[in-house]
Amino acid sequence: MTTKEFWKTKTLSELTDREWEALCDGCGKCCLAKLEDEETGEIYWTSVGCRLFDGSTCRCSDYQNRLKRVPDCVRLTPDNVGTIPWLPSTCGYRLVAEGKELPWWHPLVSGDPNTVHEAGISMRGRVKASEDELAEVEDYFAFILDEEP
Repeated sequence: MTTKEFWKTKTLSELTDREWEALCDGCGKCCLAKLEDEETGEIYWTSVGCRLFDGSTCRCSDYQNRLKRVPDCVRLTPDNVGTIPWLPSTCGYRLVAEGKELPWWHPLVSGDPNTVHEAGISMRGRVKASEDELAEVEDYFAFILDEEP
């Protein structure tokens, strides 16, 4: 059974699978292609979605099989959340790992999965291409964003 505000009373490693999944706010930012400068480590966000990303729901179209179907898909775990430099600053996993509060629009706080979209946090309607449409790394350059979305 999940307790109200479980993210405030448990560590990430103590969460049940259901609680862990509920920390995802459904923004879709994890599912964007990101480019990393090999020399500086700087991350460049793009408006290119993963081949499995559904831009209308901001969810994976094959979540159960994503790791098999997308070789570079990263499975978030309590152990790696704190080490992934491209996790969005708004990410529920990142915020909880850093001991910060979840924002008002997070579905666990608002009680409504649509507030992430209503607040303009999600990638709904903002993905301009799918990685299936791009063949070379250079093809992504036209979709680089000025900052984290």
